[in-house]
This record gives sequence, structure tokens and C-alpha cells, in this order.
Amino acid sequence: MARPTSRRNVLSAAVAAAAGAGALSASAARAAAASGAAPTAGARRAAPAPLVDNQFWTSYTDWRFGTAHGTRAVAGSRPGLVIATPAGRTDYTDPHTGTTTSWEYATWTSPVHRSSVPATEVIASWNAGTPAGTWLQVELRGRYSDATSSPWFTMGRWAAGDGDIRRTSIDDQSDGKASIWTDTFSIDTASVQEEASGLRLDSYELRLTLYRKPGTRLTPTVWRLGAMASGIPDRFTVPASKPGLARELSVPRYSQNTHVGQYPDYDNGGEAWCSPTSSQMIVEYWGREPSSADLAWVNPAFADPQVCHAARFTFDYQYKGCGNWPFNAAYAATYKDMSAVVTRLSSLTDLETLIRAGIPAITSQSFLKEELTGAGYGTSGHLMTVIGFTPAGDVIANDPASPSNEAVRRVYKRAEWETIWLRTKRYNASGKVVSGTGGVCYLYWPAHPTPAQRAALAAVGIH
Repeated sequence: MARPTSRRNVLSAAVAAAAGAGALSASAARAAAASGAAPTAGARRAAPAPLVDNQFWTSYTDWRFGTAHGTRAVAGSRPGLVIATPAGRTDYTDPHTGTTTSWEYATWTSPVHRSSVPATEVIASWNAGTPAGTWLQVELRGRYSDATSSPWFTMGRWAAGDGDIRRTSIDDQSDGKASIWTDTFSIDTASVQEEASGLRLDSYELRLTLYRKPGTRLTPTVWRLGAMASGIPDRFTVPASKPGLARELSVPRYSQNTHVGQYPDYDNGGEAWCSPTSSQMIVEYWGREPSSADLAWVNPAFADPQVCHAARFTFDYQYKGCGNWPFNAAYAATYKDMSAVVTRLSSLTDLETLIRAGIPAITSQSFLKEELTGAGYGTSGHLMTVIGFTPAGDVIANDPASPSNEAVRRVYKRAEWETIWLRTKRYNASGKVVSGTGGVCYLYWPAHPTPAQRAALAAVGIH
């Protein structure tokens, strides 16, 4: 159910240990400010600063506006970017197979985007088709608030299939100011000095490299590229939102636990498949599903083979797990006319806005058993699908960490859910301070949404 232990978790533990009680006091102060505590006498109450900035390139104009070396924009009902005339040829040695292969490549670099949020983290997302014989790489280069620039960091090497390369994140990327933790660019807060210096990322650009087998006319097609930049303050608690919607969406229910022991090469089998199981639920909610030919590799004795399929095709061979956030979004967008992003939301009110428009969401949270009434377990990281709200405002979730498909639908207390999802710091079972996800969310929706869906997405910052 959890995202496997990663260097991101190790970093968070190091931050807490190094910062000690002083950091906790600072966090508590910021949390109090975020909760709307009364200002000191004579102070003006300012409008809250934004915490999340979403920027995506999707239109024909967007693709033409970037810097192209061998790529071209294509128009149509869903504009995209493809290889035109390759810019060169390179050899790539797959670190997970040891195989060296030659590829033609072309690149596209986005305009520099100045974030509306001085950012501590950035997570990229992309939607693309990569037919056999093609793949892509996404990189990020940023400019810091001290007027220096980062190198190009690799945010992912990705293909929809696994026959040409093994999709992978890249470890050990750092410039001493920021590091890449699997799928996330993060300012190096392990240095206690950062608390005082306030180093942030002010702007960034993304670079796409598209690859194909030499001598062919194959090409990936990229329909969406962008990132979510955020500056969420340290917080153990969050202000409670008021209930505003009673509605439940009819989303298919799948349990990851019915797949325990199946295909252990993919993250130990179903016990850790919360992310792909959640992704598959929403893919099917939108009326998409893998074909019988797609599922021919799955043991016919296994129920719900599409969940096995989702696990295989979200698997990150470096991370050794299916919980890479952008890889899950990219998987969802391989289905016909689907869009997907990774973002952060600010409250359950945002989720109500989406549910009202018929858009379910996948949320990431971590908690002790006693922190979520009725769950029956604790987790260092887990994905669930939010499908609605009760008249009392409690969260209706399809929880894949259930013993059966029939048991997947759960109702969780609103305040408890909001806390375990939106906080950035928490205490684990040993009493140590570790990280929370700060409102991370996957959103999947049709590439041609209804006006109501488009308005709901815009209301939470997605265009």
C-alpha cells in the first residue's frame, strides 16, 4: 500500500533530526498562521499567498512557442509535439538491462516559466503516446532565489511499454542546493541553514527529448507537458474546511489485496499496488480499459487482470515500485483521449469542486492506525480514490487496501482525512517526525471535458 521507502523519506527524517525542537516551533508557528490565528494588534490581515503553481503546455501555440531542435507541433483536436527531422543520434545503455541501443532524437525546450509561488518542490507531468520503438525523457532546469541556476535534472525516462527501455527515475541527482527524490525536485532542506536563508526556486524550464529507432518514421506524440511547483509550509495540522457537497460518483471498486503474491517482480505483488489500483479504478470510471490483447500476458486464473496490467505499466525500475506519481498519470493518459496531471490541492473544498463536476481524484496520505477511524491499519504512504462526500461532509473513498472488491468503499471522518492528506509533517509509530505529502493528488479527466468539468479544473488551477 505504501510508496516504498525512498531517499525522500530518509531526507525528511534527517531534516527533523537536525532541526530539533526549534524546527518544530517554527512549524507550529506557521501552522498557526495558516489556520487563521488572530494577528497581533495593529497588523493587517493580508490575503493568503498562493501555495501551488500549475503550468502546462498543451496547445498548438504552446508547442510552437518553445525552442525546437528536430521537433514540430501538430495541430488538430488534440495538438501535440512529434519528431520531424532528428537532431542527432545517441547510444543509450539501459541501466536495468545493460543493453546499449542507438536512437535518433529530437528536443523541445519550454519557455522559462516564472512560478507564482517561491517553490520548495516541483513535480513534472506529461501525457504522451510512445509506440513501440520510441520513448521520451523529461528534464527540468531551475533558477534559484539567489540568482543561480540548477543543472538539467532528469525527471523521468518513460515509455508506455517496457520492450524498448525500462521506464525509470534517476537517483543521485543533486547540485548541493536541490535534489531529485524519485519524481520530485526538492530544495535541500536537510541543511539547517535553509530555514534561515529561505532558498527557493523562482522559475524553471522543461526539456523534452523524443527518441526513436534510427531509420524509421516512428515518433512519440506528446499532448501535455508541465509541472506543479509548490511552497507548502511545514505543518502538523491544517484548518478544517466546512462541508459543502453531498454526492457520490459510481467508480469501479478494486482491491489491491486480492493480488497479493501475483507478479512479485512488480513491487512485491498486490500488497504495494495502491497507486496503480487507484489509477485503474478512475481509468475505468471514464469508460476506458485495456483490450483483451493488452491483457493476454496475465495469468487467466487471476481476477481483475487489468490491475496487474496497471502495476506492470506504472512500474519504475529504479524506484522498484509502482508509486511513481508522474508515471501513474502518464499511464492513465495512454488511454484514448485522456488527460492526467499530478498536483496539490488546498482543502477538501477543492475536492468537492471536482466531485460536483463528476471528477474523482486520487489522494496520497500517510497515517497511524489510530489517526484514521475505520481504516484498520497505518501506513507510511498510501493512495486512495475519493469518490464523494456524505451529507455530513465525510469522505467517501475507494480504499484499495481492503480485503475484497466488495469492501473497498469506505467512509472516513472529514477532519481526520483532511489532516492526514494535507499535512507535511507527522509523527510515526516511533515518535519521530517524518514527512507528509502536503495534499498531493492525481487528476484524470477526458481530453475534451464538458464546460462544467473545465470550470472545476480551472478552479483548482488546472488548465
